[in-house]
Amino acid sequence: MDQVIAQFGGAVSGILASPIVRTAGQVLAIYVVIIWLASAYWAFRDMQLRTENPFLPYVAAAFIIVFSPVAFLAAIIVYRIVRPHEKIGEAYERNLAEEALLAEVEAVATCPTCARRVNDEWIICPICRTRLKRVCPNCSRLVGLDWSLCAWCGKDFERRDVAAAVPEVNGTPRPVTIPTAMPAPARIRASRSARSASDPLPER
Repeated sequence: MDQVIAQFGGAVSGILASPIVRTAGQVLAIYVVIIWLASAYWAFRDMQLRTENPFLPYVAAAFIIVFSPVAFLAAIIVYRIVRPHEKIGEAYERNLAEEALLAEVEAVATCPTCARRVNDEWIICPICRTRLKRVCPNCSRLVGLDWSLCAWCGKDFERRDVAAAVPEVNGTPRPVTIPTAMPAPARIRASRSARSASDPLPER
């Protein structure tokens, strides 16, 4: 039995001492080292895509290197478990999609009272009869209830029209409305015309 074991050991030693086997072992060791270093670089690049912290990629690469070429596969498994789930680009795209969805929801016009969907051209809600918009008295366009002036014609809703007295044919003065939305020179000319019309004619 001892002779068989000794012969087997001698055969194994002869095989391991063969130049071909030694060369194959060296090539395999070099390959494992390259895979080990490449795994560390992969962890570094992968962490750069998943976090904005400048130090975490170096920590991930060092974590792979510390496990040595023998156990770096276990380090890769642990790294894949603890790494962030989303990449920075994926999180950015998800945030953009959420913001676009919220903007689309906010763009849908709803009644402030019953929260039903309404049309942009409706003045009154047909469900609860809530007033939604009003008509500009100057250009007859729909404007918001909270607008201080018309965005279409510039009519100022907060200013009242100025009234001037102009005599009629029979001598009875009647009020003439001068819109305040008119330009300043036009209002001045209209006021002067009203005053000149109200003054009596000079006697000859």
